[in-house]
Amino acid sequence: MFVTDIRKEFYEVVVNQRVALLVASDIDALCACKILQALFHCDQVQYTLVPVTGWQDLETAYLEHKNQFQYFVLINCGANVDLLQMLQPDDDSIIFICDTHRPVDVVNVYNDTQIKLLIKQDDDLAVPPYEEIFRDDEEEEEEGNDSGNESENGAEPSGKRRRFDPAEVERRIERQREKREWEARRREILFDYEQYEYHGTSAAIMFFELAWVFTKDTKDMLWWAIIGLTDQWVHDKVTNMKYVSDIGTMQRHVSRHNHRNEDENSLSIDCMRISFEYDLRLTLYQHWSLYESFSNSCYTSCHFKLWTLNGQKKLQEFLADMGLPLKQVRQKFTSMDVSIKENLREVIEESSTKFGLKDIRIQTFGVHFGFKNRFLASDMVHASTALLESTEKDESETDNFIKALDSLSRSNLGRLHSGMDLAKKKLMAIQQTVASCICTNLIVSQGPFLYCYLMEGTPDVKLFSKPMALTLLCKYLLKAFIQSTRNKRCRLLPLVMAAPKDVEKGTVLVVGIPPDLETSDKKNFFGRAFEKAAESTSSRTMHDHFDTSIIELKTEDRSKFLDALITLLS
Repeated sequence: MFVTDIRKEFYEVVVNQRVALLVASDIDALCACKILQALFHCDQVQYTLVPVTGWQDLETAYLEHKNQFQYFVLINCGANVDLLQMLQPDDDSIIFICDTHRPVDVVNVYNDTQIKLLIKQDDDLAVPPYEEIFRDDEEEEEEGNDSGNESENGAEPSGKRRRFDPAEVERRIERQREKREWEARRREILFDYEQYEYHGTSAAIMFFELAWVFTKDTKDMLWWAIIGLTDQWVHDKVTNMKYVSDIGTMQRHVSRHNHRNEDENSLSIDCMRISFEYDLRLTLYQHWSLYESFSNSCYTSCHFKLWTLNGQKKLQEFLADMGLPLKQVRQKFTSMDVSIKENLREVIEESSTKFGLKDIRIQTFGVHFGFKNRFLASDMVHASTALLESTEKDESETDNFIKALDSLSRSNLGRLHSGMDLAKKKLMAIQQTVASCICTNLIVSQGPFLYCYLMEGTPDVKLFSKPMALTLLCKYLLKAFIQSTRNKRCRLLPLVMAAPKDVEKGTVLVVGIPPDLETSDKKNFFGRAFEKAAESTSSRTMHDHFDTSIIELKTEDRSKFLDALITLLS
């Protein structure tokens, strides 16, 4: 059921209890977790934190902890499946779910006792009414009771029961017909409701608003909520309209905090100041050189088609138009002349208009830690994601989770900077992979969708064995393909991409993303399509990811799975 008063029905319930926090591996979930941890520290709530990367992890974590804990909080996992069926929780277990995955499973919505949903009701939920998908089966029991025509010991039916009542038979046939019709209608309603996967309000914003209700919200919590929202924007999970409206909410909180703390510590060395800004759509540019940021940001790289010689030339012209010396552009941003940096944004915006870069500015937030350190919210997202999906050393997913969590604290700037270095490597790898896929025509039209397969042995292929990295590559590649193809029909198609996951086990990771359209509502139909295609061909797949449009597949089953997907979507 939906929790209407998050303070009374959630926080005041768990505040004197021991709580198990099961947190998914994405940056919004990590930020939500940081906010909840801070609240729990305020009120000395005892909790255990368990990172979960998929459904199997979630099941294992629940089984391991169900004897010690009555209360479970699931962050960014659990809303979109029938949890009662999956976890079969003990009668006294209470599960709170704060999850952005939509649609929410109807059993979770209508279970009043054990499942409590911490989900914004003003999101576009469109849950079907109870009576359209559940019916009380008293009638069926009646039918069951009077269908027994034989006497207790299974001998001859008694004479009384044998009497043939045409009206009763008629009634029963009518009831069965109604039931069949109702079930067909139910299937249709549920299909419409569950057909597309999409995302709702950031979990970090939900918990920040809880802290605000208690007047326990701090600047750190506000910054984490902003990073959670920015994560949804960076990974293209919400529409531009939703992002801008949530930015407006966060902006009001920022001015409230800045107003409140105007006189205090504005000069202290460890002060923190958050500001709303229209900044450049250039990834990590303040921690890189301008040239590298232009070359490896999806927006500018696709606009100039930097995988072509012509595109490279265009970028040089663009830099010349701004009157920026190459020597300045190629050195670290922090080392650039102060006179150039001062009006850099205006200079870039002016030339952008000439070169057709209409959306070079975006609404975002920046933070100052002390006097020296300045970060944009998107810098933090890229750095923490790179730590979370690091393939550098053979460290466990839990180690990566803890490092990413640490990088969000301002006391751990060293960790954040190491995340930025990893993020730069990842962005360069994405840029090079996109260039080679486009130049070698690796993207093929399969009819209803485009398809691209990264072969084993492709440079940096190991990076793309991780779901967020592969999804980011997939989105980048689709944008680049749209810029480079002349085929109008192909520009409107979605993209399915596969990359080696585990060579020893012989598995590939498969991701499907919707078409890249201006009007796109970010709804993804591949989750359902993947399930059906796997079912119809008995392909060996693992649907373990919380995003249903990401699956693992046995390499040998790839072609029959693809064929089924083409047939299904044609």
